[in-house]
Amino acid sequence: MDVSWLNALLLGAGCLALGYLIATRRLTRRSLSPPPPPALDDRSDGQGQMMKKKKQQQEPLEIEKLAEILEDFKMVLVVRNDLKMGKGKIAAQCSHATLGLYKKLLHRAPKALNRWEMCGQVKVVLKIESEKDMLVLQERAKSLQLPTHITIDAGRTQIAPNSRTVMAILGPADLVDDVTGGLKLL
Repeated sequence: MDVSWLNALLLGAGCLALGYLIATRRLTRRSLSPPPPPALDDRSDGQGQMMKKKKQQQEPLEIEKLAEILEDFKMVLVVRNDLKMGKGKIAAQCSHATLGLYKKLLHRAPKALNRWEMCGQVKVVLKIESEKDMLVLQERAKSLQLPTHITIDAGRTQIAPNSRTVMAILGPADLVDDVTGGLKLL
């Protein structure tokens, strides 16, 4: 089995995450003012939703507590095998999933990201056979309070628009394995 493309995929995802980390740390060193609140016309979901979103942005995720007591963190990328994506497409979608989850956790779970980085930014790529199975897996991860991100493709190249392609999960290795342990390597 030729795994050179998998190594390239993992290297690409790692480089993308590292580049993002470096860029965001540079931006935070500059004294940038926070963005202005959205105009009243932009609030299509109402004031209650805005308050809920603000509260979510401020509250740390449960995974932050785990990062203080558990050492072995990893990220798993679950790729839909039924879409028959090419190697380059898989690499791009995995990069999107990695970055999407990273951005989601940057302010809400910085200790978890730091723990993952201290572990060498471990990433494992697995395959799943359907969108339905992926969504079941995501619900399992949520029940364990593990953060996830599912990449949805724009549909400009190989696959249909709005296809869910890759799900990223990050957390303590044992908990992530409880969710993804039954899957095979891509």
